[in-house]
Amino acid sequence: MLHKTKGIVISFVKYKETSIIVKIYTEIFGIQTYIENGVRSSKGKNKIALFQPLTLLDLVVYHDSKKEIHRISEIKCLYPYNTITVDIKKSSLGIFVNEVLNNSLKEHAENTPLFNFLEDSLKYLDQHEEQIENFHLYFLINYCFYLGFGPENEDDVVNQLQEHAIPVSSDEKKLLKDLIQQNFGSTLFINKHLRMRLLDLILTYYKIHVEGFGNLRSMGVLKEVLE
Repeated sequence: MLHKTKGIVISFVKYKETSIIVKIYTEIFGIQTYIENGVRSSKGKNKIALFQPLTLLDLVVYHDSKKEIHRISEIKCLYPYNTITVDIKKSSLGIFVNEVLNNSLKEHAENTPLFNFLEDSLKYLDQHEEQIENFHLYFLINYCFYLGFGPENEDDVVNQLQEHAIPVSSDEKKLLKDLIQQNFGSTLFINKHLRMRLLDLILTYYKIHVEGFGNLRSMGVLKEVLE
């Protein structure tokens, strides 16, 4: 049966000579896997751009709940990025967000609030310039609410970290409070060292709650490009 849905590309791998198998987070089916033929041929070379990670898509898909791999009937770009693909800070943040999603999106079910949050977050990153260096911190704190372990306050995070023998300073605790209470784009007075330390703490909090949430390769890139 055919269904119309929006989607966010998570990853793809090459399959046979000209095809790919792509993982997409869809608005109405959650995380799903699709096979797309011919996109790596000379005729389909322009289409492969639609399957780059974090691309926002409008889709018409075949879906059979008994199958693990589905097919795409129609596809087009929902929102062309203007800055994420050309700005080194934003592209590095995009790589980080994509890796977080790859490690945490597991449900094969509709979750429209989560999809809307991810779509809005990516558009925000593309459209705004102020406080972008803290985007990933706000993203992580907001995202965990949709995954079911959002903290009521900073003490929820601190107590769980301390239970795992992770110390948290008073400055770090205050910054956690600010992140939980503020919205994207709010001014966060933080230096590079504290920003990376705070990121380490939040990712450890994720590891406590998300099974199989491993170390992120993109961390090294963020340390280089974020001031």
